[in-house]
Amino acid sequence: MALTPLTALSPLDGRYHNKLAALRDIFSELGLIRYRVLVELAWLKALSTEPKIAEVPAFAPATHAQLDDLVARFSQSDGEAVKTIEAKINHDVKAIEYFLRDKLGANREVMKAAEFIHFACTSEDINNLAYALMLKRAREAVLLPALDRIMEKLGALAHEFADVPMLARTHGQPASPTTLGKELANVAYRLVRARETIATARLTGKMNGAVGNYNAHVAAYPDVDWPGLARDFVEKLGLEFNPYTIQIEPHDALAELFDAVARVNTVLIDLDRDIWGYISLGYFRQKVKADEVGSSTMPHKVNPIDFENSEGNLGLANALLRHLSEKLPVSRWQRDLTDSTVLRNVGVALGHALLGYDACLRGLDKLEADRARMNADLRDRWEVLAEPVQTVMRRYALVGAYEKLKDLTRGRDGITREALHAFVRDLDLPEAEKTRLLALTPATYIGKAAELAKKL
Repeated sequence: MALTPLTALSPLDGRYHNKLAALRDIFSELGLIRYRVLVELAWLKALSTEPKIAEVPAFAPATHAQLDDLVARFSQSDGEAVKTIEAKINHDVKAIEYFLRDKLGANREVMKAAEFIHFACTSEDINNLAYALMLKRAREAVLLPALDRIMEKLGALAHEFADVPMLARTHGQPASPTTLGKELANVAYRLVRARETIATARLTGKMNGAVGNYNAHVAAYPDVDWPGLARDFVEKLGLEFNPYTIQIEPHDALAELFDAVARVNTVLIDLDRDIWGYISLGYFRQKVKADEVGSSTMPHKVNPIDFENSEGNLGLANALLRHLSEKLPVSRWQRDLTDSTVLRNVGVALGHALLGYDACLRGLDKLEADRARMNADLRDRWEVLAEPVQTVMRRYALVGAYEKLKDLTRGRDGITREALHAFVRDLDLPEAEKTRLLALTPATYIGKAAELAKKL
């Protein structure tokens, strides 16, 4: 059976294939091979800049251009050539070295220094930098832009609905009113902080050999400042240098990034569930498309499927991200291979996250506020004004303020405007305060909600 989006085992390469092209370019096997080639060639060029390594003289501009072009134009056929070598020797990183020797065989400068491709490297020197660069690219080009689109939409909705009053619910029960815009602003503000954690998570790298001590490096060139050269090399790749490692870079930085992404996902799961609830209450309607079907048997249905899809994919993403962040920093002694197979699923975790972001934004784009429905809920909920009445009573030291309002309202259905106003008129309060309380309605008792929403 041919592998197609219809026959793929994973829905990421099947049902959702067309939504994940940006991540596939980075985290596919071809993407990983391309980044390994980038690191190998960057290391060869770095060695050519060290005067004490005379066997690798400075490359001519034409050679630099050829090496850069090999990375920029790395093709599927190049990747297949690497996989052919790997199938023969059973080592994925060593296959890169052999591929580069073949690919650059016509370049005399490079061939004179052919033994310095993968010089003094352990596979993890290449892999840790390749994965860090892949994550750096995915963060900057895919994840943050996707989050920014959600935040921009939430900000616009917060401003649009800043003045739209709605009944809040705590523990699922009617509570002090808010505005629809303020509830969306709450999430947008949470995402600002969570996004910053993703954006500022530092990605580290190492280039220090088999157990992190430059053993082979010093054996070959004892007079070279290897820690200095390695630091310069890693930092020029746009990563933070880690000077203390075992054979593997310990992956603490990756764990921090995965935890940060999982935190954003948790905020969005919270949003998905709240919006789902507001749709259920009728506070939001969803724009419909004429040809779409909501239920196979109930023609009237317009289900909140985008938010359900988002929640499901974000949950899957977090299950993987949390395993990655817990497992990757743990290695037996100087090295075991359990991280190798786990790391290959980074793209899967981020793929589910990206699907979650896409579905959430798609759902937000369909929302229309039903102001009449929200107003109807507020009109019937005069008991929510027990809070301001008892609070003003406490200001004026009226004994038993809370208890009196509790007796009037707690657990009772249909507290009327007339009953509440009669209670207020009998209070021993200044007339101005009574007038102010009597002017309140559930729809106007929103504090600074509208102001806060507009300030976002």
